[in-house]
Amino acid sequence: MKVEHKGHTTIIRDTESDSGVFLEKVTNQFATFKETNVILDMSHDASLDIKAVKSFQDLAKKFKKEKKSFVLVTSAIDFNDVPSSLHVVPTLLEAHDLIEMEEIERDLGF
Repeated sequence: MKVEHKGHTTIIRDTESDSGVFLEKVTNQFATFKETNVILDMSHDASLDIKAVKSFQDLAKKFKKEKKSFVLVTSAIDFNDVPSSLHVVPTLLEAHDLIEMEEIERDLGF
């Protein structure tokens, strides 16, 4: 797991290509990251499937309660299968754009 801070966003890269272990590590360190928007970069894990992506739903809900954005980056899945409670995008640029839009929405009171 590699962590990088960019402004009000933390980018966490999966370096092991095991979504279960990665989810456990990020969940265990939730208190560390709950003050920032989080991007989980799983773009290097070609074995990622929709079931693994859905396992991040509980963590996404925790960030939503904190009024922070939570975005997964992967292009290995069919985006039509992703539940609406999760934000999944194919690139880091789109993840940053999504966070900016959500920040604007929160500032406007939506």
